[in-house]
Amino acid sequence: MAFGVALSVTADLGVSPISCIPYVYSLKLPLTLGELTIVFNIVLIILQMILLRRNYRLIQLVQIPVVFIFGFFIDFTLTLVSGLSVSNYVLQMFCCLLSCVMVAFGVFMEVKAHITYLPGEGLAMAIADTFKKEFGKAKIGVDSSMVIIGIASSFIFLHQLQGIREGTIVAAILVGFIAKFFSQKISVVDKWLEENVQETISADLVQDTTKKNLIVTISREYGSGGHEIGQRVARKLGLPFYDRNLIELTAEQSGFTPDYIEKNEQKLAHSLLFELYEQNYAYVNEQRPPLDALFLVQSKIIRNICAKESCVIVGRCANFIMKDNPNCFNVFIHANNESRKNKITNEYGVKTKITDKQLIEKDLERANYCLHYTGNNWNDASNYDMTIDSSRYSSDEVAQLIKSAVDNLGH
Repeated sequence: MAFGVALSVTADLGVSPISCIPYVYSLKLPLTLGELTIVFNIVLIILQMILLRRNYRLIQLVQIPVVFIFGFFIDFTLTLVSGLSVSNYVLQMFCCLLSCVMVAFGVFMEVKAHITYLPGEGLAMAIADTFKKEFGKAKIGVDSSMVIIGIASSFIFLHQLQGIREGTIVAAILVGFIAKFFSQKISVVDKWLEENVQETISADLVQDTTKKNLIVTISREYGSGGHEIGQRVARKLGLPFYDRNLIELTAEQSGFTPDYIEKNEQKLAHSLLFELYEQNYAYVNEQRPPLDALFLVQSKIIRNICAKESCVIVGRCANFIMKDNPNCFNVFIHANNESRKNKITNEYGVKTKITDKQLIEKDLERANYCLHYTGNNWNDASNYDMTIDSSRYSSDEVAQLIKSAVDNLGH
């Protein structure tokens, strides 16, 4: 990580957010960047203690020797690269990108060690715990504050902007992405640490493959009547029905409120923005993005339900979660826009007029969610055993078509 910091200084396109303040003050004070990095990180550790008070874990005092070593190696690696000449912008950008890779690999190794993390991430965790905020948002706030303080300090003491440029933005965006990439692709470290590489959703997950439970999954466009059709299919087949009751089950097992689950499940508005947000979690091993935690809990619940009984499940990527179950029959319900808008207005109780654009946005949220968590195309017909245009039939007729198809399979 120190080598990455040294390369970013050499590139002269701006240092990473965590180094902004020490770097600016190193240009003003008779102290090295490494020494000021130590001082700055000690201040961050003290802030953690103030915020957490009795909840501060003494094991995190191991951050103190770590920051001294980190500061020493920053000065050492700066000496190593002092003779490196970066004569043009292309070389500067190359050094900047290489520094991101170096820092990201350091972050990856730090997280895998499961011992500690640097004080910047520690402060974000302390803020998240104290004020009950998501870690990702706290991390963005901490990084942004450091950049703002760095900019203000630069103009106050140096009368110009120094150390904060496009490279700062590049580092803020890329380091987490690259660290996450290393975590997904490099498994040898897990073998060294004798860890289980593949995360198990839950230790108590039922894995009884001897039962031949029938699982009917209903994926649907917004306004196509998937909920009602699912209910009718369940009644015709004499099976339990799961849709909104999954929200209550998830709330019981996750700690999320039913309101939070209802607002956030099965939807992802902007996949790129979410990726930018999610990469903040690559810096720590004790936090998981809330949507990831929500998906994992719902996956566990769905798998357990399907292992215990035959049922009909609406939405929540159940067809992909149960893709290895040979007794799973997957249906996709769609309809034309006019039919969907009429149903939303007349049956769903939505008073405001629904536009074609809003329908597209709703479907895109579900498609983004599915793609992010399963890697599959939500509205690809090849992922389903049956696709039906519900605008051509009544809900009961659609349900009967699905029942007949299931009966023909011998269930």
